[in-house]
Amino acid sequence: MFEIGKPLGKGKFGRVYLVRERHSGFVCALKVLDKAELQQGRVEKQVRREIEIQSNLRHPNILRLYGHFHDSKRIFLILEFAGRGELYKHLQKAGRFSEPQTARYIAQMACALRYLHKKHVIHRDIKPENILIGLHGEIKISDFGWSVHSPGNRRNTYCGTLDYLPPEMIVPKTVDNCYDEKVDLWALGVLMYELLVGRAPFEDSPVMTTRRIARGQWRVPEGVSGEARDLIQKVSTCLGWEMGADEVLVACAGSGEEVGA
Repeated sequence: MFEIGKPLGKGKFGRVYLVRERHSGFVCALKVLDKAELQQGRVEKQVRREIEIQSNLRHPNILRLYGHFHDSKRIFLILEFAGRGELYKHLQKAGRFSEPQTARYIAQMACALRYLHKKHVIHRDIKPENILIGLHGEIKISDFGWSVHSPGNRRNTYCGTLDYLPPEMIVPKTVDNCYDEKVDLWALGVLMYELLVGRAPFEDSPVMTTRRIARGQWRVPEGVSGEARDLIQKVSTCLGWEMGADEVLVACAGSGEEVGA
């Protein structure tokens, strides 16, 4: 069925390869997951949910899941090939991005999140490692392992990556320890900060990071424009959301960046 090419990456439970379909010549990525490792890590439910959600998504800034199959030992996911790889690696190489480049990426992210939220999907793990770049430089949100379809319901599951978690997820035993799709917009503000500055705003030891998130303790360094500073602070407002994806798109459009539908 497929001609296997070079490895594209390695995760906790499997590997990703560049492949070509023999008959059509179509190039894509093949994610190979080991069933025994999934069972040992108790993430079978996450994989099933990832497949169910991602296979129904159609957006230019969301990585396509074309299909899947399995044998006795492995699960195979047929994915869109994002030719320029992880956003994280580009950020590591550059150190930080310019404001126009950041605005372009954030506008595309906001467009994709608006689409997800209209379909009642919360990603819950937005971070540079889970964002790929296509052949034409466009953003592709990937890795829907923590995503959930949640129409009209608030959630209280602790999940995702610490640096990107909102206060609602980490403040225990309170009425406010519930959240909705706006957690993705908090993460978008954290992402914007990291792209502009080169590090996450709450980066510290796990204990101190948790405290700083809970208290909303962050400071945007000098050198970041007032417009960018204002957008970061509005998107990531603690315990009381001021903005949605539409407002982020408007703000990015105000910076001169084109935004999609």
